[in-house]
Amino acid sequence: MFLPVTRRRRPGGRLAVGAAALFAALALATPAQASPPAADEQPTLTEAVSTRLHTAAPGTATVLGSDTRIDVTRKQGGWAFGTAVLATPAGSEHLPEGRLFLAHRDATGWKVSFDGESSFSRLARTSPVMKAPEQRLLSAGTDGPQAAVAGDFRTGMTLPYSTGQSWTMAGGPHGWSGEAAPWSSVDLAGGDQVVRAVRAGTAYTMCQGWIRVLHDRGYATDYYHLWNNIGVDGATVQAGAFLGNTGTDVTCGGSALGRHVHLALRHDGAYIGIAGHNLSKWVLQSGGSAYQGSALHGSRQVAAGGALYNYGVLGFTQGVVDTDGGTTLTRRTGPGTGYAVAGSVADGETVTISCSRTGTSHTGRWGTSAWWHRLSDGTWVSDAFVWTGVDGPVNGTC
Repeated sequence: MFLPVTRRRRPGGRLAVGAAALFAALALATPAQASPPAADEQPTLTEAVSTRLHTAAPGTATVLGSDTRIDVTRKQGGWAFGTAVLATPAGSEHLPEGRLFLAHRDATGWKVSFDGESSFSRLARTSPVMKAPEQRLLSAGTDGPQAAVAGDFRTGMTLPYSTGQSWTMAGGPHGWSGEAAPWSSVDLAGGDQVVRAVRAGTAYTMCQGWIRVLHDRGYATDYYHLWNNIGVDGATVQAGAFLGNTGTDVTCGGSALGRHVHLALRHDGAYIGIAGHNLSKWVLQSGGSAYQGSALHGSRQVAAGGALYNYGVLGFTQGVVDTDGGTTLTRRTGPGTGYAVAGSVADGETVTISCSRTGTSHTGRWGTSAWWHRLSDGTWVSDAFVWTGVDGPVNGTC
């Protein structure tokens, strides 16, 4: 575009451009650049986390209300880490919702990410506010080892109390908040009232009465209604570590009738159905409605209201014999019924698997399978009558 300018002749014959006209031309030719908001106009850290929390789950925020509780547990330079909780009133049918957050400030303000999000994983890799053990855990992201969990119901977890104790399953599979899906939770009560970590991990206090432990493979477990719970911010805990005592605490909302622990299962930053997963060699099962359901140990079924004995952890290369109503499972010298009988193993017993291969097909409680497992003693059993948590080889193929 041609812009006419006013010219006047200087001594010596040179042309001079009028300053006012030149500035006007430049103003027309150069687009205005947007400036970042002034520091005093940018949202504060807590405002940014609160806004992001409501944006991340608008439906949940609408139900729970606007009682947002932000706890900044670490801050260094332009980095911050902590917990963000949407609280509910005491006595509400809804339990609070909580996330771990990681925030980084740039010229435009605070950028907030929550655990389970890919942006959180990327930030965790370089953030100076992250501790080394949790950095390895939280920076794995959804493309890490936990990606292999699909179709794999092994957890390596126990029930949240000492091995050898029996507690009452006061409520079978139900939602984090009552009947809401997914049915991620069970209620457990009794015993010595001491709540323990179901597996090693990194622990955080979400609020009074609420502990979250992050495990490997993308799993996490929540423990709510605790009394005398530990105060932790990224502390490493071992399996069986003391987390608190059963209680009726509803500091962050919800309700509790009688002392118990509300145990919930999470994966990749969200609650998931707990049915089908194994805790202390019990396979949890959903019922026709929330709080019903049962748990299976071999062929033994215990309904909600019954006692669950803590048999200890089921290893990733182990299985529990489930004869689907029988008393024993035949062991053979090879992977099929054409091989000689080599003894038997009782229903409910734990077996250690060396490797697997296909053989004759059989149908049990969990469906039809042609896989056979070679046990640590060299004998073979049909996969159709062993709960392993996976549909296929357990410890490689033979």
